[in-house]
Amino acid sequence: LAGTRIICDRKFLLECKNSPAARTPPCCLPQTPGVTSLAQSSLVKLEELKERNESEEAMPGEQPRARPL
Repeated sequence: LAGTRIICDRKFLLECKNSPAARTPPCCLPQTPGVTSLAQSSLVKLEELKERNESEEAMPGEQPRARPL
């Protein structure tokens, strides 16, 4: 049995990278936390950072605290 080999040049592949279709996930892709979507813990961390930034912006008179690494 012989298979079909698809050959694309480098320029075409680089152009495909910027295509709108390349930036949209497939419709029937399963949602796997940490793989195809953000992990649940990452979402919680993002919300905490957002709340922290909003509270720091609300208090402009205070000195910014050093954040732990």
